[in-house]
Parts: sequence; structure tokens; C-alpha cells
Amino acid sequence: MASSRTGIWLIGAKGGVATTSIVGLLALKKGLTENVGLVSELAQFSHLDLAKWDDIVIGGHEIRDTSLLDEAYKMVFESRAIDGRMLEKLKDDLVALDANIQEGTLINVGNMIASLADPKLREVQETPREAVDRLKEHMADFAKANNLDNVVVVNVSSTEPSVDGDQFPATWKELEPQLADAKCPLPASSLYGIATLELGYVFINFTPSLGTALPALDDLAKINNTCHMGHDGKTGETLLKSTLAPMFAQRNLKVMSWVGHNIFGNMDAKVLDDPENKKTKAVSKDRLLSKIFGYTPQTLVTIENIESMGDWKTAWDHIHFQGFLGTPMVMQFIWQGCDSLLAAPLVIDLARFGDLARRTGATGLQPQLSCFFKSPLGTEENDFGRQFLMLENWTESLKG
Repeated sequence: MASSRTGIWLIGAKGGVATTSIVGLLALKKGLTENVGLVSELAQFSHLDLAKWDDIVIGGHEIRDTSLLDEAYKMVFESRAIDGRMLEKLKDDLVALDANIQEGTLINVGNMIASLADPKLREVQETPREAVDRLKEHMADFAKANNLDNVVVVNVSSTEPSVDGDQFPATWKELEPQLADAKCPLPASSLYGIATLELGYVFINFTPSLGTALPALDDLAKINNTCHMGHDGKTGETLLKSTLAPMFAQRNLKVMSWVGHNIFGNMDAKVLDDPENKKTKAVSKDRLLSKIFGYTPQTLVTIENIESMGDWKTAWDHIHFQGFLGTPMVMQFIWQGCDSLLAAPLVIDLARFGDLARRTGATGLQPQLSCFFKSPLGTEENDFGRQFLMLENWTESLKG
């Protein structure tokens, strides 16, 4: 199987995660950085025919009126996340990439996200079907203009308010007619997913928003012989939870409570300051413990916007557990990291693995990618070690 020329289409293309991912890809193409942080560059995956850096083309959708270069400078001067000397070598590339980024949609994104958008975009009136067709046209034109064999769409936009997925029918045939109704409650993340799957491209939902987490959209993926996966990238505190919780379970230590406090100050934190948006994120961060333990300890997850922190996130966790003879004990940890830099390599990994899955004929959900997500679809496995083994086993099966 020959490698392909692949497009990575980012939803929220000028946000912190997307901008950092783009800078990272450009730096990798030019040999300005090492491959540290990229799972797809581990030795056990070296036999895979993954998309090469020079074969990747970047585009996306954005709702704000800004430029990639301006956003990259924010990551240098405000968030202190990117080396300014490296950025100087990539300025022209970032300016050129602005031409590949198109206006997204604000349908059912919630008031907080809509308030951040270009005022002209807030005036756009269209049904969900009209929005999907417009988004599809952008993606299809991008693929044609760049002679792409495949496109992987990765949603790294801001977290939407919660949507009850149970209100939607289970098949695409039943759901599709609802798009003609302007009152259809499908959020933007799902509309991006529909546009992607209707084109036969790959959709990855790196956010806790609804996206393609509906049976009807899995049905659509299978109809169009493509694949999808999500949701909510696992980068920091929850990564540690999914690694540490199995230790307690395997030592038969009873966790009575697990409290996590998160503080950071980027745009994601600003959006999550809204209670409706915060609820979506908190549920995603909190669900895996009961899955791993088989019981539900008392839990608390807080997410607070502290503007001075910028992109640097601090998570403090307090674990109260019961040991032998009923003696209570405590474990605490502090996780400090640059939020976007923790996420960016995983976005690149998922795009490469998603592209490979599509080229090998995979359809529907891809649970072998569950180690990348807080709330992985299509599997109940939340133990990080076991999730990673699923990825290794899948890639081993592709040998020969």
C-alpha cells in the first residue's frame, strides 16, 4: 500500500490547539523540531506506511476574524508555548495557509462560542442542510486544489453546550430529513461530522462536543465506507487518571473519593467559564473512574479560568483511598503543562492513524484509537495500558 497525499482539515483552525498543531507540522517538514510527543513516531509503529510530513496539506474552518500568524504570535508572547525564533522561520508559510481556511458555522454552538465569532458570520442564516453543503464544498475544493487522496477532519474547536443524543433517530435515513428544518437541534460539531462523512472523509472529534457520537452518524460512515472516532482528547489530568486508576484497582485498594481542580487561562478556559459548556467537559473528564473501578467513588472536577495562566494548565488531584484493615490513605499529584502543546502531537497522530485506517478499508468507529480519548466511542475500555495495547495489536495486524 503506497502512502498518500493527505489533507488535515482542522475545525477551529486558528485556535490554540490547531495553531500549535500547524506550527508543529511546518516545523517537522522543515526539520526544525524533533518528533518528541508523537506517538506515531514510536519505534513499534515504524513499519506503518503513515503519511509523510511533506505529503500533508493543511486547511480548515474557523469562526473568528483573525490570522494564523497573529494566533501563533500569541502562543509565543502571551502563552510562552512556542519558541519565537522558530516562528520567524515559519512566518511566510503561516501567512500562505490563511488562504486554506474558510468560514465555519455557528448553528447551535451556544451563546458563548457565538460571541467570539466574526460579526458577519453571526448574520448568516442557513438551515443545517445548507450549512452542511457549504462546508462540504469548502472541503471538496480543498481536496481538488491540492490533489489529495484523502482528507482527515479533526475537530479541535471550543466545547459546545451539552446536547441529548437520545432525541435523534438511530439511522441516517431517519435523521437526514431533519437537516432541512432550521430548528433541527444538531450542533455545529455534528454538522461538520456529517459534511465529512458524506464526502467519504475521516472525522476525528478531539472535543467533548457531540460530533459523530450518534448511531445515525456511525450509520452514515458505514454507508460511505469511511471511519470516525472520538471523543475528547486525553492529554493531561485524565491521562494520569486512566493510568493511575488501574493501579488502585489491581492492588484492590478502594478509592473513596477523587477530587481534581484544573486552572488555566486560554480561550478554552474562557469558553468553559460558561456553565453550559463546562458541564460538557466535566462529564467527559469524570466518567472513566467508574468504568475502571466497577463502582463509583465520590468525585469532583472543577475547571476554572485564571487568565494569568494563559495556555499553561495546572491540575491538582487528591485521591482518598482505603488500604488494608480499613486504614484511609491519601495520594496527591500536581500536573503542569502547556495545554496546546500536550494536545497538538496527538492531533497529528490521530490524523495519521485515521488516514491509515481509511486506506486499509476501515469503516465506522475505530476503538483501537481509544488511548487518545477521555470518552472513547465504541468501547468500554478506559485503562490506558490496555487501550494502548489495542493500538499496538491493530498496527501489528497490518503487517504483511
